[in-house]
Amino acid sequence: MASTDTGADTEKDGATALGDRRTSSDLAGVEAGLDALDSVQAGGPAPLRETLIRKVLPPVTAVALVLVVWQVLVWAHVAPDYKLPAPSDVWGEVHDAWTQGTLLGYIWTSVSRGLLGFLLALAIGTPLGLLVARVAFVRAAIGPILSGLQSLPSVAWVPPAVIWLGLNDSMMYAVILLGAVPSIANGLVAGIDQIPPLFLRAGRTMGATGLREARHIVMPGALPGYLAGLKQGWAFSWRSLMAAEIIASSPDLGVGLGQLLENGRNNSSMSQVFLAIFLILLVGIAIDLLIFSPLERWVLRSRGLLVTR
Repeated sequence: MASTDTGADTEKDGATALGDRRTSSDLAGVEAGLDALDSVQAGGPAPLRETLIRKVLPPVTAVALVLVVWQVLVWAHVAPDYKLPAPSDVWGEVHDAWTQGTLLGYIWTSVSRGLLGFLLALAIGTPLGLLVARVAFVRAAIGPILSGLQSLPSVAWVPPAVIWLGLNDSMMYAVILLGAVPSIANGLVAGIDQIPPLFLRAGRTMGATGLREARHIVMPGALPGYLAGLKQGWAFSWRSLMAAEIIASSPDLGVGLGQLLENGRNNSSMSQVFLAIFLILLVGIAIDLLIFSPLERWVLRSRGLLVTR
């Protein structure tokens, strides 16, 4: 009877040891996989040739294809010349504006207004979003109003802004704020709503309350949604500014891109209209590539959601 018990114990010990070895082997495999992922993320930058092929060649090819299709349509005479100018005519407008020294002035007039208005909207929309997200009474009171303002076309604010403030830069900034602040605030509210409640409880347990909670828990946790709100806020501020510049014209305001577009319409110059559209599009793409895309990559990389090769 004792020998039987001894054999059973021996078999049990052997099975336990085998299970421990299998567990160790599985853990070693998992660690090896994690090490492989870490080695991929920590790899050096991609070669210049690969970067050019993956990131530069596709947009250049797309632009070249658009120009080719555009020129083919001009050659096919699908529309009169005064309705569809050739790419060379638009390039001539670019050359003339550059030689006259007005091209950079058009761009700077609008970009300086847009960036300053966006920074003001950021300073107002961020605390407003925190207040709406964290105070139930404030959310119930003005949350629906913010959503309604976000869906209101920006051009609707131009006439009352002109009447209230006159034809000056203050009117431009007011239109930008009314267009961008709701998007920034709502983006932050959406990001805060997606923070797991466990994070907030853990932060309070460790003493993060009030401003500390907002700085160390709420804002980092809401960063993806907040960044999306910032991108949308910039888009709204840029479109609001273009609407204001198109509708409100005055010598005191200077000539921005929106006013350039309106001047092209008044002069029946489609090449000037296309020049203004091209510059407006170029500024929007440049701001996204230089500011928001690096921010988005940094956020994703800091959360382990972006693998750099």
